[in-house]
Amino acid sequence: MSPWFVIISGPNIRIGHSFTAIGEIHHPVQIGVWGRNFGEGRVELGSACLMSPGARISASDEVVLGNGCMMAHGSYITDSDWHGLYDRVNRDAVAKPVRLGDNVWLGDRSTVLKGVTIGENSIVAASSVVTKDVPANVIVAGNPAVVVRQLDADEPRYTREDMFRDPSETQAYFRALDQSLLAENSFWRWCLSAVFPRSRPEQ
Repeated sequence: MSPWFVIISGPNIRIGHSFTAIGEIHHPVQIGVWGRNFGEGRVELGSACLMSPGARISASDEVVLGNGCMMAHGSYITDSDWHGLYDRVNRDAVAKPVRLGDNVWLGDRSTVLKGVTIGENSIVAASSVVTKDVPANVIVAGNPAVVVRQLDADEPRYTREDMFRDPSETQAYFRALDQSLLAENSFWRWCLSAVFPRSRPEQ
């Protein structure tokens, strides 16, 4: 949505089917790879992932998200500090990739830092900072984030991966929705509304 506010830059970026990015003018969605050398570094997003306005992924070496992951407004993932405490020019020589399991949900303005693995179905609360690995099926909160609740691993779930399991069915649904919403649009109706703005139908 608003693809002109979705910025994808760098090499080795793979995005699965049914990806949803919602960009806004002051809160673009950003995915960037800045490898240590030309052509290095990678980002991989599984199928049916969501990035809300202002969500960002910055990879030096490797950031991998599973299927159905959701990044809320302003959430951020990075696998590097980009420079040291004393050497403010060079990165740490040791790569510390970030990996999110299937159906991980990052809350508003949450941050996932270098070297972190988050298990499937887990949730990171709003404004939390994740500095250590998170097991599957938990909720973490705080800075640094700690486990505050266990989720029932046996409880049935309905996820974005389920919703978009059949890409052709999803495409047909959105095509039909567009046709319905735009049924009364025409070139002449647009001309009339441009010349006579009061002729536009009420929203």
